[in-house]
Amino acid sequence: MAKVVMYGTAICPYCVMAERLLRARGVVEIEKIRVDLDPGKRIEMMGKTHRRTVPQLYIGSTYVGGFDELSALDRAGKLTELLAGEGSRQSD
Repeated sequence: MAKVVMYGTAICPYCVMAERLLRARGVVEIEKIRVDLDPGKRIEMMGKTHRRTVPQLYIGSTYVGGFDELSALDRAGKLTELLAGEGSRQSD
């Protein structure tokens, strides 16, 4: 299974929904980078993604985007293959 990295905060409902969706698709481990605890990590996230909202997700080397993009991938049936390392959407 591809590595999942999520930039997020403790009080973000979309981060919770993203984690719930990923867990439902079999993801056991999510590397969480808390941008609310380390302002430098928010700057890092913004430099990579050009966005300031959370969550921001990477699956393997593929930049997915936020919860809306993650959910759209799932609805399109492409999330499972991306998690398996079989597809890519866009890179950073």
